[in-house]
Amino acid sequence: MQAIELLPLVLIAFSAGLIDAAVGGGGLIQVPGLFSTLPQHTPSTLFGTNKFSSVFGTGMAAWRYARKIDIAWKLVIPAALTAFAFSFIGAMAVSYIPPAWMRPLVLALLLFMLGYTLRKKDFGALHRPSHIGRRELIIALAIGGAIGFYDGLFGPGTGSFLIFLFIRFFGFDFLRASSAAKIVNVATNLAALVFFIPAGHVLYHYAIPMAVANIAGAFIGARMAMRGGTTLIRKLFIGLVSVLIAKLAWDIFGTLLAR
Repeated sequence: MQAIELLPLVLIAFSAGLIDAAVGGGGLIQVPGLFSTLPQHTPSTLFGTNKFSSVFGTGMAAWRYARKIDIAWKLVIPAALTAFAFSFIGAMAVSYIPPAWMRPLVLALLLFMLGYTLRKKDFGALHRPSHIGRRELIIALAIGGAIGFYDGLFGPGTGSFLIFLFIRFFGFDFLRASSAAKIVNVATNLAALVFFIPAGHVLYHYAIPMAVANIAGAFIGARMAMRGGTTLIRKLFIGLVSVLIAKLAWDIFGTLLAR
């Protein structure tokens, strides 16, 4: 292990943890950073190293939120459980469903989310939680299963999708939706590690220092999000979704040009 490789990865992990703690999207920073810094390693090993690092940062953010924010555990726990199971299934399905097939669909969903959020100025501004009954539990299970499968299969924008769905179906504000999303993200990351660790796809000499940096970034990011509240998270959410749209559009355009 060389310090010339470790230093940028630690800085990248810190930045990823900070952003991810508020609205998700840490993978947009950390995964490209790993690929550019350690190009000699296989993609599966770099993805496993990313998951190992990020699960600690996500766990820190979830813990910080849980101490300060009233989380609807009756909805979040079922969603997290199905997310764990379906994330593992999604990881196993990667070899059968090429990720390139997912990009146009995800791009369309992100455009819809952005347009919906911008059009409805009060979307996620107020916390008006719905009554938790059978219907809400079924929706929570469905959200966990769908997003878990997506995260295991493809991944980009998982946190943003969760935030949007928790606001849309359960009346959460952005702060509480982000808090709930972190709990589910911990479950999906753990499920991925169930696959990556036994297969030997984690570079621990990089992953452990990155995990420490990710925790530090998540600690600060969660604190900033709670201080800035719903207004700050809404702005960050719109910014992150816009970046995701630009990245996916660029990937699709680049693939078409390469043909």
